[in-house]
Amino acid sequence: MIRKFLASFRGAAANRKGVTAAEYAILAVGVVIIVGSAVSLFGQSLRDAFTAVGQQITTTQGEVAGANQIR
Repeated sequence: MIRKFLASFRGAAANRKGVTAAEYAILAVGVVIIVGSAVSLFGQSLRDAFTAVGQQITTTQGEVAGANQIR
């Protein structure tokens, strides 16, 4: 009986498919935690930066369109 148990234990230890899936799951959780932390820390700053860039693009487009109408 103990031999069967040890044989099944060795077989389970040799099967690494489950370990790989667990490693990917742990890695995915780590990525989610890092991205979530970055968004919560820098979210408002990033929103302000993208808003400023968008406003500058809109302003430049308007200036270019106005300059092209004069010609």
